[in-house]
Amino acid sequence: MSRLRYNREASIDFLKSACPQMAGVIRDKGAFQLKVSRNRDLFTSLAGSITYQQLSGKAAATIYGRFEALFEDHTPSAAVAVNMPVQTLRSVGLSNSKALSIIDLAEHVCSGSLPDRRKMANLDDAAVIESLCRVRGIGPWTAQMHLIFALGRPDIMPATDLGIQKGVQHTYRLPELPKPDQVIEVTGHLAPYRSVASWYFWRVADD
Repeated sequence: MSRLRYNREASIDFLKSACPQMAGVIRDKGAFQLKVSRNRDLFTSLAGSITYQQLSGKAAATIYGRFEALFEDHTPSAAVAVNMPVQTLRSVGLSNSKALSIIDLAEHVCSGSLPDRRKMANLDDAAVIESLCRVRGIGPWTAQMHLIFALGRPDIMPATDLGIQKGVQHTYRLPELPKPDQVIEVTGHLAPYRSVASWYFWRVADD
């Protein structure tokens, strides 16, 4: 696993000192265990993110496993996927829109219209989101997942994510599920380590 682009211990110390509610969550949920893989290429990482959109983790993992099985050695490849019929992708459980998104992603990767991993690592967060959102079916949420889990960026708050909203609601004892702009407002003091806070909000929502 690759290293995060920030210090794990320093981020936890900061959140504990910046927010008593977050300090309680960290104490309750334990060690920060977000891992970033350097072995997954851009296509594999984003195809996984597309698969997981709007699905439970278990259901998405099952579908993604079937998707991997379409490739030699269970290793997804843009060069192979670009020529796959939509029906082949749909046969593993992907929706029509997700199948089309994965093919479009493969076309972007094969044509070189997306920055490669090395170039993307040098872009700021906003530029990464802008470049990824050129792909059909990839919006800010999917790009933010890539920033957190593939690029290891420290300060991403995916405010439209239902799990994040539930975690924020419970952590700060809000009377209603917060809207995205309220999530941003309530969690602003957690910068520059909102990716870490997001990981904990997901743990809160899981429970």
